Amino acid sequence: MTINEIQDEVIEEFSAFDDWMDKYQLLIDLGNEQEPLDEQYKTEQNLIDGCQSRVWLQCDKDAEGNLVFTAESDALIVKGIIALLIRVISGHQPQEILDADLYFIEQIGLKDHLSPTRSNGLLAMVKQVKAYALAYTMK
Repeated sequence: MTINEIQDEVIEEFSAFDDWMDKYQLLIDLGNEQEPLDEQYKTEQNLIDGCQSRVWLQCDKDAEGNLVFTAESDALIVKGIIALLIRVISGHQPQEILDADLYFIEQIGLKDHLSPTRSNGLLAMVKQVKAYALAYTMK
């Protein structure tokens, strides 16, 4: 699936709920379903600057050249947010990730329903994902 197809799928899932409490619960569930990050990757280097909560993001390149992201956070909703971001961008080529317009964030109303600090954290996560993609295009 393309990044846009996955984003459309996410938008459809979130549109099934009218109440933001249900959407928060969906985020928490997504975070809880995520595999825990291996302890070896919980390093200062993988910690995302700009997040109120602690968020670690690990990026690896698979045999086909796709970037595979894994992450973890110490906050439930943030863990769900990073799980959602990873679902959309993981498993794609670095250039695809750089070129992606991550419109699902706006479409599901995430930006409007996060506190300013969480919203800044989300922007920091997106920025870090793009930084990894840029680094891998230069290798």
